[in-house]
Amino acid sequence: MATVAQWIEGARPRTLPNAIAPVLVGTGAAAALGGAVWWKAVLALVVSLALIVGVNFANDYSDGIRGTDDDRVGPLRLVGSKLAEPSAVKFAAGACFSIAAVAGLVLAVTTAWWLVLIGALCIAGAWFYTGGPKPYGYSGFGEVAVFVFFGLVAVLGTQYVQAETVDWAGLVAAIGIGSFSSAVLVANNLRDIPSDTESGKHTLAVRLGDSRTRILHLAALTVPFVATLALVPRTPWALIGLLALPLAARANAPVRSGEHGLALIPALRDSGLAMLIWGAATAVALSVA
Repeated sequence: MATVAQWIEGARPRTLPNAIAPVLVGTGAAAALGGAVWWKAVLALVVSLALIVGVNFANDYSDGIRGTDDDRVGPLRLVGSKLAEPSAVKFAAGACFSIAAVAGLVLAVTTAWWLVLIGALCIAGAWFYTGGPKPYGYSGFGEVAVFVFFGLVAVLGTQYVQAETVDWAGLVAAIGIGSFSSAVLVANNLRDIPSDTESGKHTLAVRLGDSRTRILHLAALTVPFVATLALVPRTPWALIGLLALPLAARANAPVRSGEHGLALIPALRDSGLAMLIWGAATAVALSVA
């Protein structure tokens, strides 16, 4: 029987920056248009947090029953380590998706009904990442999905439900956040290349191989700072996003130096922290534009 602490670890709290940063940036982008609405920002955060915890439990369940996690190097998995019944982890995933659905429905009712479709696509994307008969995460599309759902959709969706419109600055910021989110997953999948290859999980890292995946991680961490420069015409305050550059460099350090296995975990952590700092700084910059 898993303890409360193990359930919390199974939710993978280190991935929470992937959920928080997009809402910060989207709210800042909405404020730049004079449309920030605090209670909608809070609901957007609930949706984002519930989705990312839900997808973490869903991955735990789906990978666990397939045996993908039997020789896992990274953080605790509840099913793979046999600390929790698969049905319990599946229920936890469903509960998180339900919370996201309810909060998202409130936003749709008060903004635009077509957002219900976007929400349904987000939940389906979260489940079928590793779930179902043909999970797309096993075919190398995980980074693309993360870029879309926790970058473009999360940032622009947050901006839209508050300001009821989006603009080019929101899009540029969404690209930056999506690239950071992809960098986190690239680091994760780089670490798991040996075990994923063994289990037949053909992630993008497995397809690219070790050396090219390391280049991809650097590229993904570079894009947000290009986005920072692109936002300068909107507001010179965008340059405060460069405060995240040292942490991004630290995130890439173990990747750049050729580390493997557990030694790559700091790359995941620091990629997420760099995203959070960049997101907070960019949100402030946009809000005072």
